[in-house]
Amino acid sequence: MSRTFMGWPTFPKAAETATADEQLRANVRRATHTIRDKRAALVDERPDWQDLRDTAAALKDEVLAHLDTYLEQIEEKVTAAGGTVHWAVDAEEANRIVTGLVQATGETEIVKVKSMLTEEIGLDGALAEAGISARETDLAATIVQLGDDLPSHVVVPALHRNRSEIRDIFVREMGRYGRPAPADLSDDPAELAEAARLHMREKFLKAKVAVSGANFMVAETGTLCIVESEGNGRMCLTLADTLISVVGIEKVVPTWQDLEVYLQVLARSATGERMAPYTSTWTGVTDGDGPRAFHLVLVDNGRTRALADPVGRQALRCIRCGACMNICPVYERTGGQAYGSVYPGPIGAILNPLLKGPDDPQTASLPYASSLCGACNEVCPVKIRFTDVLLKLRHDVAEGDAKVKHRAEKAALKAVEGVMERGPLWNAAVKAAGVAGRVLPADMALPGPLHGWTDSRALPDIPKESFRSWWKRTEGGTK
Repeated sequence: MSRTFMGWPTFPKAAETATADEQLRANVRRATHTIRDKRAALVDERPDWQDLRDTAAALKDEVLAHLDTYLEQIEEKVTAAGGTVHWAVDAEEANRIVTGLVQATGETEIVKVKSMLTEEIGLDGALAEAGISARETDLAATIVQLGDDLPSHVVVPALHRNRSEIRDIFVREMGRYGRPAPADLSDDPAELAEAARLHMREKFLKAKVAVSGANFMVAETGTLCIVESEGNGRMCLTLADTLISVVGIEKVVPTWQDLEVYLQVLARSATGERMAPYTSTWTGVTDGDGPRAFHLVLVDNGRTRALADPVGRQALRCIRCGACMNICPVYERTGGQAYGSVYPGPIGAILNPLLKGPDDPQTASLPYASSLCGACNEVCPVKIRFTDVLLKLRHDVAEGDAKVKHRAEKAALKAVEGVMERGPLWNAAVKAAGVAGRVLPADMALPGPLHGWTDSRALPDIPKESFRSWWKRTEGGTK
């Protein structure tokens, strides 16, 4: 995959293009509504659902409050089990470590389990520059890679594609990278899945090196856990001679008993299933079973920056279920690529600015990519208060670096402040607004930079009489 989110337009520009794509909007709406309806039905089965959410949030907060201790425990347990732990402060260091580990094996093609973190750090591109081909094995990730596309959802990266588009990609591209798709391949889901299975089977059997992420790391034993729906993850985790797992430092859970909580909420929230079809765990290396070498690369890449934010740190609770995206009215209309990151939707609107800082030009617009309806708060299995973080980040952007300050907005608010501080001026402005409301048409387009408001909204009715005038005329409503 050669495409990257580097240089992607800011959300307002990307969203303008995305909302004009009717096929994209139809694909996204169909997929998100299907998943969220399944989720709602399975959540209703659990009378203890809110208790599970409370517990999941509390456990994550405990980990974040003592993250250094848990990470040292992870390193100790993984090392004792025969693995090797590497630490990466940023994407560049993580890519350098992984590239070096693969080069040391002499292999030039590896297989991967779907990982948002490796997408975040641009690992595939870094490996390609070193002459190493990294082939995705998850069905949706394979569709994205073969189509030289970008992911649009954390659980279903190819959610923006329909099955006819997928069929065309398979027929056109599979033969360039291994076993070709049948020439008479239809867009029947079963046929598409079979074509992908046969194509990937060759990769699994040949690959000597596999790269994965992890959904969770259990501190008490140094165990890593991946949940998935297709079995490709287990093939990568068990068949390769060398396994390299690249994991964010926030993915820790304290004990096996704690892992149980997340396995109950993740599948229901992510895919509308009672449990994931494949839950794979591994601890270091074992003679005669699985990989002969295991490397764990622990990646920061802005996570300690997010941890230092007293409001924003709750975003690090995220278990990447995608429920917030499936319920979000903004995501439904723009799709995921408009966010310019592998983390789209409400979680992307808060996580990207937290990881990169509010002065990043691309992420500065993301806290505004929300209606603040709060639906994401209600579905999040770890009880992230998205709206609280969004409002805090909007404040950070408004008060941040001069390069991204909304100068026109600040000037306008300063002018309004000056008028409101002066009673006679304010009263005159209110009276003028009442007069204007009688003559302005409801479908009027505002001039200049204000046109963005009326492009998709009608002007609200302006009262003919101000509250103060009404109060004075009626003596507080008594006349």
